[in-house]
Amino acid sequence: MRASESPFLDAESAWSSYRPYSSPNCCGERGGEPVRVRVEGDSMRPALLPGDWLLVCRRARVRPGDIVVARLPGDRERLIVKRAAWHGEDGWWLESDNQRASGRRDSWDFGPVPELVGRVVLRYWPPRRRAR
Repeated sequence: MRASESPFLDAESAWSSYRPYSSPNCCGERGGEPVRVRVEGDSMRPALLPGDWLLVCRRARVRPGDIVVARLPGDRERLIVKRAAWHGEDGWWLESDNQRASGRRDSWDFGPVPELVGRVVLRYWPPRRRAR
């Protein structure tokens, strides 16, 4: 399903509704309006699990180690959730936490990403995880 067919964007590791929350300043003045993202796939296990919902702040400051959302190079309609490893002259190097995940794609496959959608600031659903 493509973005034109649904309010959600098709994504390898995330879906985004791009509907801001009622409080546009919850990400601070610099962060802009937040974006809701739903995790799909196993590439960010154990930090994030399929079905987790995240709050992403656009224009928020990103540091190495932060979890971020970016557009998949070569398919700008798809989003990916990855960990920002480092920033170089060509952009951010993004890595999966679970390198053995089926279908995993990150900067080891496509190189640095010049622009990020935003930084994950909160996993808000499910409210609690059961011990595994």
